[in-house]
Amino acid sequence: MTAAGESAMPRRKCGTMQVHYRLLETDPDFRRRQAGFETLVAERLRSGAARRAGAPTKIPVVVHVVSNTAAENISLAQIKSQIAVLNRDFRAKNPDKSKVPAVWKGLVADAGVEFALAAKDPDGKPTNGITRTKTTSTSFGDDDAVKAAATGGADPWPTDRYLNIWVCTLSGGLLGYAQFPGGPAETDGVVITHTGFGTVGTAAAPFNLGRSATHEVGHWLNLRHIWGDTEDCSGSDFVADTPNAAGPNFNKPVFPHISCSNGPNGDMFMNYMDYVDDDSMFMFTPQQVARMNATLDGPRNTNGTP
Repeated sequence: MTAAGESAMPRRKCGTMQVHYRLLETDPDFRRRQAGFETLVAERLRSGAARRAGAPTKIPVVVHVVSNTAAENISLAQIKSQIAVLNRDFRAKNPDKSKVPAVWKGLVADAGVEFALAAKDPDGKPTNGITRTKTTSTSFGDDDAVKAAATGGADPWPTDRYLNIWVCTLSGGLLGYAQFPGGPAETDGVVITHTGFGTVGTAAAPFNLGRSATHEVGHWLNLRHIWGDTEDCSGSDFVADTPNAAGPNFNKPVFPHISCSNGPNGDMFMNYMDYVDDDSMFMFTPQQVARMNATLDGPRNTNGTP
């Protein structure tokens, strides 16, 4: 629950579910593929194996910087700061995990996933993993226009080999959006507004700790919002170790925030898949890790290498 007087504070806004619903309507096979992925997840959960065995899965990343102004053409330092955040958060090496309430400290889970800017481009030539595109568009929405040169953005690198991240100015307060596994290859990836990307440069509070990308890459690895995207306690994020919640939490909630009869501990609002500020989200759970790793074993099995 947002405290009195906080209504004017910026609130996290993610466009992933709008993209998801659009794909369900426009791609006849998307729903079928999504159902198949849930079977893979269920098998992993039954097996009790959350993380993949062995070394971490390493995912090559290409960052497409699409800029209209000089400020939007973010620095290499800002990009590297975001990769560093992803690596801390997905390996549970983020120091602020100490702020997880005692009742859930045992659920802070290492996803066993690491990220690095691509060292080779699609033709096998050396690269720094960054493309830069000048655009006449002053902002973009969640309609995937930023993902194609023909609509003012940048074409993706092969999405079966790279995690494509587009960084631009998003309109309407949108911080980012992702495409769940199983959607069209030409639009697969993550989009983040430049003021919510990384920890330096144009990154602006309260979204200046790189957690917008952590949240959206979670979606890219098939995680849902923890409240299940309904506001009547009927939704589900398809994992059992995140308490059912009535809706998104914003800003900096105070523990416990109880909804959906989930007392005494209430909502796990400090989870990366809620809508709180960057400095108030700290964790993935073991079953979320199981979902992500089932995705890397299944629909994204060409995106990472052990």
